[in-house]
Amino acid sequence: MSFATNPKAYFDYNVLETFEAGLVLSGQEVKSVKNGKVSIRGAFVKILNAEAWLIGATISPYQQNNTSPDYDPQRTRKLLLKKKEVNYLFEKSQEAGLSIVPLKLYEKKNLIKLEIGLARGKKKYDKRESIKKKEEERKIRRELS
Repeated sequence: MSFATNPKAYFDYNVLETFEAGLVLSGQEVKSVKNGKVSIRGAFVKILNAEAWLIGATISPYQQNNTSPDYDPQRTRKLLLKKKEVNYLFEKSQEAGLSIVPLKLYEKKNLIKLEIGLARGKKKYDKRESIKKKEEERKIRRELS
C-alpha cells in the first residue's frame, strides 16, 4: 500500500537506480503516515557522517490537539540503509548532476519503507519531450475508446 508518491521527481529527473530504505519514525508519526497525512513533494536525501537523512518531508501530527508543542512536522528523519549502499550513494551523489530523491513511501510487512532513487536532472528540452509523449499517449487512448 502506497502512502505518498513524488510524481514531480519523475518529471524533473531521470531515475537511474532505486533503493529501498527504512525510516526512523516516532509512534505518532507512524499512525499519521498510515492515515495518509504525509507529503514527500520537494523532499530530498542527503548523506552526512556516513548516514542517510530525509530532509523536507512533511508528516502532519496524528492528533492536532494532542501533539507536543515541540513537534516539528518537517524534521530531518534518518534513513536505514546498509553501509555499502550508503557509501555507494555518497560516491555517486558527489558526481556532477546526480542527486538522491525520494520517490515513494509505502508499507511492506507492517514497516514503513521509502523508495529513493539516484537521479540525474532533466534539461528543459527533455521535460518538453516527456510532455509531448504524454499528450500523444492520451490522444491515442481517446481515439481507441
